Amino acid sequence: MKRRLALAVAGLTTLALAATPTVATAAPTAAPPDSAFQKVTLNDTPGEPMDLAVLPDNRVLHVTRPGEVWLHDPATGRNTLAAMLDVYRHDEEGLQNVAIDPNFGRAGNNWVYLYYSPPMDTPVDDPSTPDVNEGDAPAWGTAADFERFEGVIRLSRFRFVKDKLDLTTEQRILDVPVDRGICCHVGGDIAFDARGNLYLSTGDDTNPFESGGYAPIDERAGRNPAYDAQRTSANTNDLRGKILRITVGRNGSYTVPDGNLFPKGTPGTRPEIYLMGLRNPFRIELNRETGDLYVADYSPDAGEPDPSRGPAGHGKWLAARKAGNYGWPYCATAELPYRDYDFATGASGESFSCAAPINESPNNTGLRKLPPVEQPQVWYSYGTSERFPELGTGGIGPMAGPAYDFDRRATRGRNPVAWPAYHDGKPLFHEWTRDYVKALQLNRRGDLTGIEPVLPSVTFDNPMDLEFGPDGALYVLEYGDGYFSENPDAQLARIDHTGWTGNHTPVPRASATPTDGLAPLTVAFSSAGTRDEDGDRLTYEWYLDDDDRVDSRAANPTFTYRENGRYDATLKVTDRSGLSASASVRIVVGNATPVVELVNPVEGQAFAFGDTVEFEVRVTDDQPVDCARVSVTYILGHDDHGHPQTTANGCTGSIQTTVPSGHDPENDNLTGVFVASYTDAGGDGLPALTGSDQVVLVPTISH
Repeated sequence: MKRRLALAVAGLTTLALAATPTVATAAPTAAPPDSAFQKVTLNDTPGEPMDLAVLPDNRVLHVTRPGEVWLHDPATGRNTLAAMLDVYRHDEEGLQNVAIDPNFGRAGNNWVYLYYSPPMDTPVDDPSTPDVNEGDAPAWGTAADFERFEGVIRLSRFRFVKDKLDLTTEQRILDVPVDRGICCHVGGDIAFDARGNLYLSTGDDTNPFESGGYAPIDERAGRNPAYDAQRTSANTNDLRGKILRITVGRNGSYTVPDGNLFPKGTPGTRPEIYLMGLRNPFRIELNRETGDLYVADYSPDAGEPDPSRGPAGHGKWLAARKAGNYGWPYCATAELPYRDYDFATGASGESFSCAAPINESPNNTGLRKLPPVEQPQVWYSYGTSERFPELGTGGIGPMAGPAYDFDRRATRGRNPVAWPAYHDGKPLFHEWTRDYVKALQLNRRGDLTGIEPVLPSVTFDNPMDLEFGPDGALYVLEYGDGYFSENPDAQLARIDHTGWTGNHTPVPRASATPTDGLAPLTVAFSSAGTRDEDGDRLTYEWYLDDDDRVDSRAANPTFTYRENGRYDATLKVTDRSGLSASASVRIVVGNATPVVELVNPVEGQAFAFGDTVEFEVRVTDDQPVDCARVSVTYILGHDDHGHPQTTANGCTGSIQTTVPSGHDPENDNLTGVFVASYTDAGGDGLPALTGSDQVVLVPTISH
């Protein structure tokens, strides 16, 4: 409760643009200083942010894992809910991605693409059985036991009408099969090339935690197939662990363009496959000028190489210009093979051939002989890379960012925040665990020629997604520090170049007293703390209810809410040149945010991986509390990221923690994270509100 209140009062900064004279636009020979850029917050209560897309009119969509689609409008600075999808949310599933059609806004085209997990009839935990979690898939069993957990992640498109996504217009394009009820790697991303072809990245959908930090290729009879990545990434007849390339047609149908990895009609293959042998290509981008497909991917978490198993964990980045195989789970790169391993006997076999890999898994439904493994342009592990020392040290969370397409016209009055020509054509690489952005330099052959920092003094807090907008500014979605919830530092932001004019956007602050209560509720608003670096005279516009009409132009107005609801009261501040920013504070009338407390376990509690941990959740609310609406998620924390292992429902119960083989709890910075969440019923004009709590357990010795 305190965290959410602090976030609300802290304010939410947004930006709208106006025509402003510019100065010279000659391409600089050196990187402009960080002082020539300004980071402006667009939404600092973004939920659990997953992905963003900038519309042609500079409005911004972003999605959250629980299924929200948010819209930011720079004209008013307001952030409104454009849609809410019902999604399946065990382990890492949910709403993964959003993209707009490349012809959006032309000839009536208003398609928005989403990649999400429909609930289907997948088993979920029954809160009336606190000692059993029906939502967890068994690690061992029969084909019938596993079949109950077979699901899909769906690529669909929807029409965007005014400021809403019309869910009734859904056109289903493609279903990617997944094995539910067990972790991990289901992330997906969407990109389009200059010809309108759609690229979809998919994870290997494989549990990595019982493979010693090396290749998960467990072929034992009776084992859940989700422990064998050969059934997905190395399977030419499966859509997982891939980059798919299709051309979407009328009514959501699609065709397959020429040039994919396997010609149409090849037995034992899926023609949609463009790249294979990937583990979790969470972010991809397409350079429509060059045709380069930028992909970031990473291998398991082994801290050191093992001569009997294979290489340490590696992140990699590649710029693909043709279809190919990138090796997983047989090779981390074309030069770093894993060794075959018998999970029944613990005996290691020969190293896999990266030049001619063969898939002999009983879970393989595709070709036995696979294409040779391609070498990425960049690869790195936890320590300093001799080849790429510019990447530093730390965790491994590579993300492929966009290449800037400089448009000189964007700097001439229309968009005074466009980035300069110095960054033109350089693909960005952002490291989720190391909190930085780098620019990669490629020659005409696609070879890497240099790596340089991008705005090293600017905070990038677990950068989740980057995208350049039509205005030439860089939009950033930051996850913040935390696990599978709305983190205090999460935000949607935008980084503007101020070097053209020297003018800065004002920085507004909005607060309110009180922020909740019963109708009629009179609230006193304040703009105290608002500032402008240039000392410009500012004008104020307050949007206090749920419409785009200005309710007050005073600096510190008072407003009475007469109807129940949740209101994001927004202050827009404009300087004399027309640059605007906004801040908001949330007002709840007729309902209070539930206060959630994890009574058990407690922060810092010791445990051993494999223990069964009892949980108790206390919820305080102004509505009757329904324990069936309480969810508790156990997350395996590693460095700055985590993998959700299971979700249980109810105010009390128990969770069996997992044993992450191949890790040393004393040296590998592992934790056990428990997140409790409760959403009240709302109703009768009241918004449904959510509260949450989190505790981090400290491991001792794993079983």
